[in-house]
Amino acid sequence: MSASTERKNRVAAREAGTDKKMLARQEADKKAAKSRRQWTIGSILVAVLLIVILLLNTGFVYKHTTAATVGDTKYSPAELSYYYVNQYSNFVSQYGSYASLFGLDTTQGIASLGKQECSMLGEGQTWRDYFMQGALGAMQQITALKDYAAGNGVALDESELAAIDADLESAAASAKQAGFSNLNNFFAAQFGTGVNTAVVRRLTADSQLASKVLQQYADSIEHTPEELEEYYASLEGSSDLFDYAYYFVAAATVPAEGAEGEEAEETVTEQTLLEARMTAQAIEMAYNDGADIADPTERLNAAIEAESDTDSATERSGVSGGSLGDMSDWLRDGARKAGDVSVVESAAGDGYYVVVFLAREDNHYPTVSVRHILIQAQADAEGNYTDEAKQAALERINEIKAEFESGDKSEESFAALAEQYSEDAGSNTNGGLYENIYKGQMVEAFDAFCFGDRKAGDVDVVYGESGSYAGYHLVYFVGEGDLYSNVIADNALTTDAVNEFVDAQMEGYEPVLRFWSRYAGR
Repeated sequence: MSASTERKNRVAAREAGTDKKMLARQEADKKAAKSRRQWTIGSILVAVLLIVILLLNTGFVYKHTTAATVGDTKYSPAELSYYYVNQYSNFVSQYGSYASLFGLDTTQGIASLGKQECSMLGEGQTWRDYFMQGALGAMQQITALKDYAAGNGVALDESELAAIDADLESAAASAKQAGFSNLNNFFAAQFGTGVNTAVVRRLTADSQLASKVLQQYADSIEHTPEELEEYYASLEGSSDLFDYAYYFVAAATVPAEGAEGEEAEETVTEQTLLEARMTAQAIEMAYNDGADIADPTERLNAAIEAESDTDSATERSGVSGGSLGDMSDWLRDGARKAGDVSVVESAAGDGYYVVVFLAREDNHYPTVSVRHILIQAQADAEGNYTDEAKQAALERINEIKAEFESGDKSEESFAALAEQYSEDAGSNTNGGLYENIYKGQMVEAFDAFCFGDRKAGDVDVVYGESGSYAGYHLVYFVGEGDLYSNVIADNALTTDAVNEFVDAQMEGYEPVLRFWSRYAGR
């Protein structure tokens, strides 16, 4: 090969990129460029990750990102956490140790809810999903009503805002006792990162504003006596109260034929069911023949004893018409009168009831209004109320009675004493007033005072005890109120109207979870 030809080949090789040294340099340059790109991308990702961690640690993400939207309102992860944890806390407070019956393990804390399958929802759904749905529902209603308030001139007044601030002050004292340096840390520990005093105050105010809207709307609804009576009649006795006695004649069970080698199941047959019916009818006949026994329950027991060697009748009183079970149609028949008897077949097909009608309360009696002052007996370390503690409470209530009787004995003066002395947190800020009390609402002695032969201004001392207290009431009879049947009807109609109002306001306020919702409740 000539020198000129070799030179031409080297030039061509360089131009074609086939020179070995050049190829090596090009390959090295490519690797270096790729390495620089990878390092740059990695550096960017690390920087982003560090920023996210920094923002999480400072609480920025929890306060300044959007976890959910409701209509045009945006909610941060902290605000969503507040509603979410409230749903959980309310559920646990309501059911306590029974929460486990629903499959909720409260021992693992809120952080575990996303790993616990929820029996209340479909397959694959968790308790986090359940409480998140509740939170979004609450947010939807409150947001819609808050916007309604803004458009209709409804606002919390100074006293209502002051009450919120007073509650926060109480919470601050509780936080200090619990070892928290400030209220912000207390709320963050209770509701999640980012939840502080400002968030709680704002969302509490929103909730109370929504409640004020509903109360004002409910107060604006009026029903005529005719409307109330028509509605109550439409309930067909489901809200009436019934007294009755019954005896159940169970049909005997016999082994059923089964496959060879299998244990035979016990079952009712047509024959044993017929025998049970004949026994029930015999008891019914014996009851009708025993007219010389005045008390219907005693007469039923005598009939049972004559026709059966088993237990006596069961007597029930004050049972709601909606809870009468198999005996409902017969007992709620308007033709029933005291002492009527019948045989009613069990819907389960396992026997017959012998039923005696005793009484029916159709709630057409006037409710009453009273004022009261409560002085509680102090429980001992075991939670018991000693005779000495009860006596101390009695002496104190008698002192208050004497103070009342030494004055003008007016309702106004009694109300002032109630606000000064009463230990009933439910009424000691409104002069001890309870309105539209119905039969059975109060403890026995209190109830007897309310529905005895009373006139306005009557005063007496009565003892009361329940699972939560023991003590003495000084009671002032204010007077009679609305018919209880009208109260039931008015409450039901008003509730229906309020629910329709709320549904109408929530249109267009469908809640939507956003990316940052994953940090709610953390």
